[in-house]
Formats: sequence, C-alpha cells, structure tokens
Amino acid sequence: MQTRPLGKTGLELSLLGFGASPLGGVFGDIDENEAIATVHAAVDSGVNYFDVAPYYGITKAETVLGRALRTVPRRLYTLSTKVGRYGPDDFDFSAHRIKRSVDESLQRLNIDSIDLIVCHDIEFVSLDQIVGEALPTLEALRVEGKVRYIGASGLPIKPLAAVVERAPLHFVLSYCHYSLLDTTLADWLEFFNARHIGVINASPLAMGLLSDIGPPTWHPAPPELKSAVEDIKRYCREHDVDLARIALQFATALPGICTTLIGMHNRTQLQRNLDSISTAPDTRHVQAITELLASRRNLTWPSGLPENR
Repeated sequence: MQTRPLGKTGLELSLLGFGASPLGGVFGDIDENEAIATVHAAVDSGVNYFDVAPYYGITKAETVLGRALRTVPRRLYTLSTKVGRYGPDDFDFSAHRIKRSVDESLQRLNIDSIDLIVCHDIEFVSLDQIVGEALPTLEALRVEGKVRYIGASGLPIKPLAAVVERAPLHFVLSYCHYSLLDTTLADWLEFFNARHIGVINASPLAMGLLSDIGPPTWHPAPPELKSAVEDIKRYCREHDVDLARIALQFATALPGICTTLIGMHNRTQLQRNLDSISTAPDTRHVQAITELLASRRNLTWPSGLPENR
C-alpha cells in the first residue's frame, strides 16, 4: 500500500483511507461482525487510516469502529474523528461541547489520544466561532495530549481556505470535490500545499452517485447532476467499464492529495477498492466521461450558511 505524507505532521497515510460512516448504517443496515472483520482485513492489507464521526449513525459508527480496533495494535493505524456536528441540524462548536465530545469519542473508540481531530462541516456556523472558540479549545486539548493534529472539514472549500488564513491548522478534509464529476479541489491544492496543510479527499464516488446501486434517497445532488450521472452510466454499460472502479482510480491518482477516503463495511467492498487502486485509470474512458459532463462538470449543491458558500 502506497503512503503519502500529511502536510508537516510527520504522518504517512495510506493512499486509500477507510471511511467508517457506513458502520453507522448511514447507507443502509450492516452486519456488525462483517464490518469488524472488514476493518481487520483493511489493516492486514496496509490501510492505516480510518475516519469516523459522532454524527455517523448518531455515535454508532464510532462504537462499532472502536470495537473493531480494540484488538488492533495502536501503532498500525491513524484515526480521525470529529467535533461540532451531532445530527442533521445539531451543530455545537462551543468549548464545553467540544471538550465533552472529545472525551466521549475517546471512550467509544477505546483510545487515549485522537490522531486527527476535525471541526465537522464548519460552513454551518460562524467562522468567527471556529477561529475564536473551537480551534483554541482543540489546541488546549492537544497540549493535554488528548488530540494530536487539528483540521476542519466541509463541502464548500472557500470556508476551509478562509480558516487556514486566520488560524493554524494541520490539515483539511474536503469531500465530493475531487471525483470524475467535480475536480474543484485540484484548483486549491497549490494554496494548501504552499502552506504545508495536509489535504484529505473524501467521497470519490460522490456519496454514492458513481456507485452501481446509486445514491441514497437523501442525496442532495441537483437534477442536472443526476442526469449527467445517468449519461455516464449509460456510457460505462456500452463500453463494459466499471464506473466505481474508474472513479476510485481517478480520485487516487492526483499528486498533492494525501489520501482518499471511501466508505465501506464489508470485505467484498474492501477487496474491490484495493483491486481498483492497483492500476491507473484508462485515460480514454476518463476523457470520454469528461466530454459527456460538458457544462455539468463541477456542479454541486448548497451547504451551510449563505456567507460560507
């Protein structure tokens, strides 16, 4: 498994990261025993980065991942979890809640220190609170030894860049902005890399849009984007192309991104993902898909406060 450095943290993360949101049942019911076996198989395959959050399954994902990692030597994995978002509309970046959240996550995950702590979906609150309250609180927890490195996540990239310019961060976690559908993150890599900010990419399948089974019913993509995906799926069927495979190949091929998180909860998914990244994407099909998208490329959906979009 190839690894890449995460900014100036000194951490080397596997090219493929294990997105643990499915362990919370976010994309449908799971077999918990199979999910735990999948985590162990991922570690055995060289995957050393796992990402989770209290929000995923309303603490279930953290609980299941904690059970899975209980028997895994701590030196074999880097773990990120999040603070600030606890439900669809439940955001709390106050110092008191952040401290309690970190302690609760440490307990559920059965660890003494969180490697990467993330302010979760910062676009939904005032960035002044992120800079003035949330990040200083996390820095105090870092001094205590409860967390090691501090970052932020969100759908729009501009708020992440704005916080980077105002406060010290070690990394950012961006989702749905480097995939076959949307390559916006590539335009920001120079900005982040010049400041030694590690970049984590998530959702290379655009939260299920580029999967065989399709997105969940709650997916917020606009109709134009869903229509574009249907055109791409039609092309892939006609040319015998595995859409999810080429999508993951494409997302993991870009230098400057440390790791790409993809959600999984069974060993079949894991092996498929491992097989996918073992080869480079076919540039002919990537070009054809790009041409199919045309003006629909980089379409996204609103997320957060209007001033943060």
